[in-house]
Formats: sequence, C-alpha cells, structure tokens
Amino acid sequence: MDGLVLLLPSDHLITDEAAFLQAVNEGAPTARAGAIVTFGIRPSEPNTGYGYVHLESGGTDAGARDVRAFVEKPDLATAESYLADGNFIWNAGIFLFSAKAMLEAFEAHAPDVLTGARAALDAASADLDFLRLDATAFAAIENISFDYAIMERARTIACVPMDPGWSDLGSWTAIRDAFPKDEAGNSALGDARFFDSSNNFVYSDEACVALLGLDDVMVVNTRDALLVAHKDKAQDVKKIVEQLEAENRIEVVEHKRVYRPWGWYEGLSQGPRFQVKCIMVKPGAQLSLQSHVHRAEHWVVVNGTAEVTIDGEVTLLSENQSTYIPLAAVHRLANPGKIPTYMIEVQSGAYLGEDDIIRYEDVYGRDKA
Repeated sequence: MDGLVLLLPSDHLITDEAAFLQAVNEGAPTARAGAIVTFGIRPSEPNTGYGYVHLESGGTDAGARDVRAFVEKPDLATAESYLADGNFIWNAGIFLFSAKAMLEAFEAHAPDVLTGARAALDAASADLDFLRLDATAFAAIENISFDYAIMERARTIACVPMDPGWSDLGSWTAIRDAFPKDEAGNSALGDARFFDSSNNFVYSDEACVALLGLDDVMVVNTRDALLVAHKDKAQDVKKIVEQLEAENRIEVVEHKRVYRPWGWYEGLSQGPRFQVKCIMVKPGAQLSLQSHVHRAEHWVVVNGTAEVTIDGEVTLLSENQSTYIPLAAVHRLANPGKIPTYMIEVQSGAYLGEDDIIRYEDVYGRDKA
C-alpha cells in the first residue's frame, strides 16, 4: 500500500527522458509523504487545447509546488493571461502517488466510484493473460474524469513543473509538430509526395499520397478511413466521430484488422452476399471448432501451412493450395508450423456477420455461441 504508482497516458511523447526521470525523482518524497503529485509543463504558447494547473505564488521550479487550482481549457484571451501570469502551467495528466493515498482520496471524494470499481474487480474473470472486469458492474460506475473526481477535490495535491520535451499528441497538429519538416514546412509519416505545397502533414498506412498546390492541409489515410482537413480544424475531428457514432458506423468501434488470441483477420473487400478477408494464424495457434448457419467459405493458403478440419476429416494445406467449407460444416483452422500462416478467405452467403458462429470447442475459453 505504501508503494508508489506512476500513472501516465499511453499517447504522450517525451523526448528528454533524463529530464522526465529527474522530475519524477523530485516528486517522489512528496508522494511518499501522502500527497498526490501531478506534473506540469511550462507553457510555450497560449494553447487553448490543454487544461492548466494554477500554482501557488512564490515557489521555484525545483521540486514539488503547492497547487491553488486546476483550470479547464481556456479561451485564447484567458490563455494569454495565464502565460503572462507565470504561475499557470499545462496539466500533463501524469500523476505519482501511493496506493494508500489514492484509495483514501477515493473513499473521501468519490466513494461510489470506488465501490463500483471494487464490485467490477470482485466479479472479474480471467481471459488468457487478461483480467476482464465485470462489464455490468463497470458500466454502472459514474462516467467522471479523474480530475473532476479527485484532483479538483483533494487537499493534498502538489505539482512538479518540468520540461521534458513533452507533447500529448492529442491532435493531428501535435503529431505533425513531432516530425521533421522539409524546406517548405511539409512533414509525413508514410509514403507522401509534395508538389508546390507547404506546411502540410500526411500520415498514410500504405498508399502513396500526393499533394499538389495545397497549403496548411492535414491528410490522414488509414485502412479504415480517410481524413482531409485544414490544420486549424484538427481539434474538431471529434465532431466527425460524433456524427459517425450517430450513424452507427462500424468504423467507430472496429478496425479493418481485428486481433484475436490466435492472430488476426482483416477485411479486404465486401459486397452483396460476399466478403473477402486476409487471415493470419500464429505458429501453434488454432481457431475454435465451429460452424456457420448462413455462409460457406473458400480458403486459399498464401504463406505457411494450414491444418484444416472439416466434419472430422483433417487435411494439411501448403502455399497455393485451397479448400472449401460448405454451409453448416463443422470446421477448424490451425497452424502446426513454425512461421505464421496467411490465408485468403472468401465468404459467401445470406448473412456474413461475425456473430454467425457456433463454437463447439475453443482452447481460449470463449463462449460457444
């Protein structure tokens, strides 16, 4: 209970690891004394996309400082006043605390959240290397941010100012700024070409993206979707997500490449009564013994070896060999080899949803329906 926990967002960039570790070490004594320590970034601009921490006046940047208040994302005029004041720093969303101090904080300020979390943990189930919290109990917990629940209410809060070359990568503009630029201000991650264009950013998973005669544009090209936006509108991507959610679009909840315990599958093409996927099965892994009510399948092995079971008959397929899985046939796909197996699957039928699976055996303990 006295051990320290360092809580960090997964999508932040820190380029100066030594400076960051120094800040953590400076905050450790305060955390051991029972405080919740947060880490702030000295603002380089009046940014309206970050929350701020208002520090008590009179301190230095060495070690932890007392916190007066946490401030939500300001408008531009307010952010400019924060920058001029000198006692406002960006809230990095990084925290250091003892387990005991955090439990006490939740008991004092958000007891219902703590009770709900304990219920979800008590009813959790093991899934391979994962611990799955009980979905019903977890969904019943109030949807409240950590800042609202604890940081704005707790009394023992301290902040360590730091400058570790930090970016929260919270927008495509921030991601663009993290990459080197050419002489015209263009930057890219992936295959991109720029002609008579300046101050652009391109991210592309696979395809070559060419920009001609464009300025201040951001292009994000993934397997799932394509975004083209003016750089000043990068913060408004959430509006697009909200619209897609309202339309119940599959892109909001699922990528084209879907990972499973045995490997992954990726949608390649889909049309009326057919669907084409690429399937990768890890060495030694196998899919469940299953059947489908509405679809038949054709499998073509393009790399590795596949052990195919169809209605009790086992066949070994190698590269460029194929097989057919009739409607309602009980079948299984396995990889008995030492390298990944890649296979093209063509599904045909009246219904092609992933829930058209009846499982009879599964080494990963998944439900049979």
